[in-house]
Amino acid sequence: MRRTRARAVWALHLAIILLLLGLQFVVPPFHQVMLARIMALAVYAIGYNVLLGYAGLMSLGHAMFFASGMYATGLTILYFGFGAGAAFGLGVLASAGMATALGLVTLRASGVSFLIVTMMFSQAFYLATLYFNEITMGDQGFIISGLLPPLWAGGRELAFSDPAVKYNLALVVFALCLLLSLWLTRSPIGRVLVAVRENEERTRLLGYNPLSYKLLALIVSGSIAGASGSIYTLMFSYVGSSFASILYSIYPLLWTLLGGTGTTLGPLLGTALMTYVVDIASGLTSSYLLLVGATLLILIMWFPAGVMGGIRARWVRWLP
Repeated sequence: MRRTRARAVWALHLAIILLLLGLQFVVPPFHQVMLARIMALAVYAIGYNVLLGYAGLMSLGHAMFFASGMYATGLTILYFGFGAGAAFGLGVLASAGMATALGLVTLRASGVSFLIVTMMFSQAFYLATLYFNEITMGDQGFIISGLLPPLWAGGRELAFSDPAVKYNLALVVFALCLLLSLWLTRSPIGRVLVAVRENEERTRLLGYNPLSYKLLALIVSGSIAGASGSIYTLMFSYVGSSFASILYSIYPLLWTLLGGTGTTLGPLLGTALMTYVVDIASGLTSSYLLLVGATLLILIMWFPAGVMGGIRARWVRWLP
């Protein structure tokens, strides 16, 4: 029974990836770009879900990791002429280093204290991007479209301006991060993280070091967030200080809560729902935020544990 459920779980996630692979051939160009953006931002939400959904740590500082990936990628292309692969790798490494440094300083705190401390560090990072305006270009930002060399595959040039290239880049990163998240949460490490979330003291009595596991969760979460920021930069060729603002720390929290914390597919669903609700509502009225708020309120009333969390609780209990 357990093996059958494990196969069903992996089959479901692979089917979602294959569905996204096929959608690019049937949706119009506008929705193709929308889906590419959703997948890139869903990676961000997946990273946040590792920390909140499994380690039980709510952060308001994830914009620092997302923007670290963006700036490390964008600045190395702008000033040093790096290619996409090297710039992407440096973006992930920069975010991992930032998450490690933050974790060593902040993980002694928990609950609201951790939330506030992460927000303070993130705001300091945001102000730094404004202060060093000569390097980062501040709020104005900078564009790397004319500096980024194209990719080559099978002797064919793949320009980043091509919607199909954007889509498939986002899909590859999303698929890798989704499967990594699934593997992590079903591994012994994931079970210890859930134990830390549920009862840290009892987990310590069982012989585990909660601090080490929370640090690991923060590093994995920050690295995935950095991968999202890095691929977003490569796809849309723009980096600016607005991506380091507190708004981009609130977004992954909303996407994760809407989709369902502690569910592997919740971040994708939450990101897609919120993106399309905002897009549709903004086309109907200039007061679209009222419609967005009302829609989210209805969804949360129907699904207090998030949409995917509600589906798991009511109908499909084997969903991870």
